[in-house]
Amino acid sequence: MKNYVDIQTLIKKLKSVVNADNEFIALHEPSFQGNEWAYVKECLDTGWVSSVGKYVDQFEGMLRDYTGVKHAVAVVNGTAALHISLILAGVKQGDEVLVPTLTFIATANAVSYCGATPHFVDSSEQTLGMDPIKLQQYLHEIAVVRDGYCYNKFSGRRIKAAIPMHTFGHPVDLDPLYEVCERYHIDLIEDAAESLGSYYKGKHTGNWGKLSTLSFNGNKIVTTGGGGAILTNDDELARLAKHITTTAKVKHAWAFLHDQVGYNYRLPNINAALGCAQLEKLPEFLRSKRSLTAKYQTALSTTEGVKLFLEPSFADSNYWLQTLVLEGEYMDARDDILNLTNEQGFMTRPAWTLMHKLAMYENCPQMDLSVAEGLERKIINIPSSPFLGGNHE
Repeated sequence: MKNYVDIQTLIKKLKSVVNADNEFIALHEPSFQGNEWAYVKECLDTGWVSSVGKYVDQFEGMLRDYTGVKHAVAVVNGTAALHISLILAGVKQGDEVLVPTLTFIATANAVSYCGATPHFVDSSEQTLGMDPIKLQQYLHEIAVVRDGYCYNKFSGRRIKAAIPMHTFGHPVDLDPLYEVCERYHIDLIEDAAESLGSYYKGKHTGNWGKLSTLSFNGNKIVTTGGGGAILTNDDELARLAKHITTTAKVKHAWAFLHDQVGYNYRLPNINAALGCAQLEKLPEFLRSKRSLTAKYQTALSTTEGVKLFLEPSFADSNYWLQTLVLEGEYMDARDDILNLTNEQGFMTRPAWTLMHKLAMYENCPQMDLSVAEGLERKIINIPSSPFLGGNHE
């Protein structure tokens, strides 16, 4: 096995951070140390466990207050939030949507749900997310603006939206990306599924998109078990988001009236109760994650060929998933490291398989994706649970 001794030394350093000997260390576990039991028990005691209840409104209010976005609409998961956001942005069958190839599959799948085509975009080494400079150069070559819309000169299809994803919690460089989208009349939808608690130039992610989305899956920085949210500063889009995610039911004392095709994407009250308790602990989680980052950084300070990915200078990241970037002699050792760490109970994983390499998306339009392809070969995520940071009670 190539670099076996060096890899074992690396693993020993990583394990020393979390004081792991032989016990299994998961990649990211939820932490329930606050009011979760009390709030969930109240739902059970009162019977308000389903799609209506005070905790849904409270959860949405807490999200608004925390992110600074005017409206938050809680839904059943992050994929549903993306799906509805694309519908509200006017994405139609036959359109193209710019999507990073380095992302979780939900980003591309939500585009497909609309009958649209993902158009894959490269990433930046600085952020791991959509590269606005490279995108600008690419659109200059392949796009034309006509009658207020952007079109792909080669496919003839409308390029309606772009979905930057804040990879592992690290914000994309939003200002230049927003400018590119404005110049080409492309709607910006932020996939902020991983970036609750992350800030770009002092402002929370989710504030740049026409709509933005969050995820509260069990492995996210806060969880509702399964859940998501749509964020927007547009009053009418917020109203529509709430309406069509609740089956487009018209308010009536007893009749079942629906005025358009809707979706049963409501977040149950019992899940929202869990989310309220989790949001109360978010500042603690963030402090613990920054502490864990510092510990990993110290442990790796004398290891050549492996570096910890750190937040861009313009951002404050939530460090949702700690990320190793392999260099030099370690460049060909990714799979060896993954095999050995997991065999030894120290859970690691690679980046997602790039979207353009998946069978259902391999024929979609794409720009040069060489940076993302390089990142795929050298990224490893390592244990990142908030309680590993040592400052979490």
